[in-house]
Amino acid sequence: MKKKEQNKKRFPVLTVIFCVLILGALGVYAGGVFYYQNHFVNGTVIDKADVSGMTLEELSGQVQDYMLQITERKSDGSTLDEDIQGTSIGLGYSSMEPLETIMREQNVWLWFLKPGTAHELEKVISYDESMLEQAVDGLKGFDSSFASAPTDAYISDYVEGSGFSIISETQGNELKKEQTLDVIRAAVEGLENYVNLEEADCYEVPEITSENEELKALLEKMQKYAGISITYTFGENKEVLDGPTISSWLHVDGFEVELDTAQVENYVATLRKKYDTIFRPRTFMTSYGQEVTIDGGDYGWWMNYDKEAEELEAMIEKGESGERTPVYYQTAASYGTPDYGTTYVEINLTAQHLFFYQDGKLMMESDFVSGNSAKGYDTPAGVYSITYKQRDATLTGENYQTPVSYWMPFNKNIGMHDANWRSSFGGTIYKTKGSHGCINMPPAKAQEMYSYVQKGTPVICYHLAGTERPSEQEKGAPTEGSEAADTSAETDTVQ
Repeated sequence: MKKKEQNKKRFPVLTVIFCVLILGALGVYAGGVFYYQNHFVNGTVIDKADVSGMTLEELSGQVQDYMLQITERKSDGSTLDEDIQGTSIGLGYSSMEPLETIMREQNVWLWFLKPGTAHELEKVISYDESMLEQAVDGLKGFDSSFASAPTDAYISDYVEGSGFSIISETQGNELKKEQTLDVIRAAVEGLENYVNLEEADCYEVPEITSENEELKALLEKMQKYAGISITYTFGENKEVLDGPTISSWLHVDGFEVELDTAQVENYVATLRKKYDTIFRPRTFMTSYGQEVTIDGGDYGWWMNYDKEAEELEAMIEKGESGERTPVYYQTAASYGTPDYGTTYVEINLTAQHLFFYQDGKLMMESDFVSGNSAKGYDTPAGVYSITYKQRDATLTGENYQTPVSYWMPFNKNIGMHDANWRSSFGGTIYKTKGSHGCINMPPAKAQEMYSYVQKGTPVICYHLAGTERPSEQEKGAPTEGSEAADTSAETDTVQ
């Protein structure tokens, strides 16, 4: 009986609690309905701005107090903040009527379900476009003393020891005008309070970065040139062509590099000018102990300028290094001074006497008869070389053909040979009864000379005052043969 009474007491209490909860919920609900009569329901977005829980007066006041904070980038990568006040751009609502309509038509009965929606209104938020542009122009990012343009990555100048390298790009902090204006305009129209111009991609960026594949390929090509080392050896002198010089011959156009052919040619020209000896005067110490200067002749180092420049350029283009010998039209005995070395034929046209030295040692000497001075056939002075040598050659002239046993030309068709028709050599015979320019030698001496000389052996012809001397014939010795025999068998050509 007692237990039944307790249960009866409990049921009224639960009923009371339940009723209180129901009444409380209804009160909260009713309060929400009342509250959202003049507040925007949760979830209401107008022109991208969330206006949930705001009254029309609060919304209007927000526009009046509006400020947009703008974060910009400094040239060193740090940031600074600037702001644009709504009042500075004439920001406001052109009409409150569309907003009142949204509030009036919102479903306040379901306020607790966030029934708000997004609304796009035409020109409800208004501002002065020219004032906005002026405010944007006034940002630090458009001040030339503050902003720096980005720079592209590029190939460095040549650095000795390391060659070329890629210099990385710089980002700078130069703003893009239209992009920045669009971003700030959108922020203002959405009543946003903050915008980061870097995150909004408002900065100019370099077109070429250090990761650019074409730039890397260009660096590889240029490093190939920088690593080249080509050595020319001219006797005791060496000329090394390497990175510091070759790098100055490169022309870069975009991602293409080209070797300047003119610079290669100029380099070869300097070598030729420095080391070619052909057609240059020489000082020669004669066997008479007197020094003479010899201007004529075609002996000496003679570089093939065009061919050498072509081959050198090809070697550089291939990236090859190593020793290089120039292409020559003609070589000489020695790179040093004298270029004719220590093996040569010495011909004193005044004394009508010659010498042959081999490795500096006198091997033979002989009198001879040279070109007939009276007829203008003087043998030219100069430094030459044996063109070739031939046994049993036939010398031809305008009206004769004369066989010789030993023929050694050195100046076109002027050469040394035996002259068995002569009985006397040396002295002043050449002045009136000389040859057409050749060096006539006694047969035995010509044979001996033939055994010594080779193609390319230098032949040095000169005049030396005070060394003239009479021949044995001129001293009174008997003469064999006739004048005709002495002169008719001379020639300048070989058949």
